[in-house]
Amino acid sequence: MKLFHRFQRWLLTPLVYLAALLLLLEDWLWDLGTRLMNRLSRWPPLHRLEAWICRLGPKAALLLFVLPAALLFPVKLLALWAMAHGYPLLGLGVILLAKLGGAAAVARLYLLTRPVLLTITWFAALLGWFLALKERWIERLRATRAWRQASALAKAFRHWRQHAAPRPGSWLARFRRLLKRFRARWRTR
Repeated sequence: MKLFHRFQRWLLTPLVYLAALLLLLEDWLWDLGTRLMNRLSRWPPLHRLEAWICRLGPKAALLLFVLPAALLFPVKLLALWAMAHGYPLLGLGVILLAKLGGAAAVARLYLLTRPVLLTITWFAALLGWFLALKERWIERLRATRAWRQASALAKAFRHWRQHAAPRPGSWLARFRRLLKRFRARWRTR
């Protein structure tokens, strides 16, 4: 029996790490989508649409929450079809854009509909179970030596990026100035 458990642990450990990494990627996409949609929600027509979404009932909110996944499924199938017919980069690009767009839309819809969705008993129970499972997987990942090494490397990279100023006249300095001008013009509108 001990040999079976050791073999099972050896076999399942990489899958747990893969699942945890995918969940971290999903969290990163979720945060990115949330920031993007927060900026877009300042646009008055979108602001009115969000106010309408906040007033929906539980069934309509659940339907709206599931809608992006249902709408993006055919797009992903078309991307797979493009890959199978000799357009792998186009297919991959479409899948990545669909994933980013879908994550942004679902993140915003979840924030808007969460209070209503939590009134649905089975949804609240399922959400609690999923969040607890996700946290256990991520904690297992964070306990590994590889995670600590990757975390230290990421911290060093962030420190370098914050403290490394681009040389005046370099393409990076010109690009940053261009972005600052664009941001200033965007905010004045």
